[in-house]
Amino acid sequence: MSPIHRINPAELSPPAGFSHAVTATGSQLVFLAGQTALDQRGDIVGSTLPEQFTTALTNLLGALRAAGGAPADLARVTVYATDVADYRANAVELGRIWRRLAGRDYPAMAVIGAVRLWDEQALVEIDGVAVLP
Repeated sequence: MSPIHRINPAELSPPAGFSHAVTATGSQLVFLAGQTALDQRGDIVGSTLPEQFTTALTNLLGALRAAGGAPADLARVTVYATDVADYRANAVELGRIWRRLAGRDYPAMAVIGAVRLWDEQALVEIDGVAVLP
């Protein structure tokens, strides 16, 4: 039985790519550091938001797997974007990328606009919290 339970009340707007609330009853929390589109050499790869989102999410999920977790264990994810309008314009494609890499078990999520990220060329950074059984 999964330690994560997603709650989407009928009286709230239908969620698209996130859950309104998530409860977790597992025994181990995994706090995932913000991941950008850095490759193994420490260089930002990709010039578009979808390209960088793919690498950042892959990096986040790689850290989660190294900690013994899986995408369905994500309880909370925050996405920091340097251009929220670009994020919204690419939302359909970003959703496809999410489903391909992480599936359809959506965590509670937020997208926050950031003036700039630690890596100057980074367009997006993703962090999260997972709960393992």
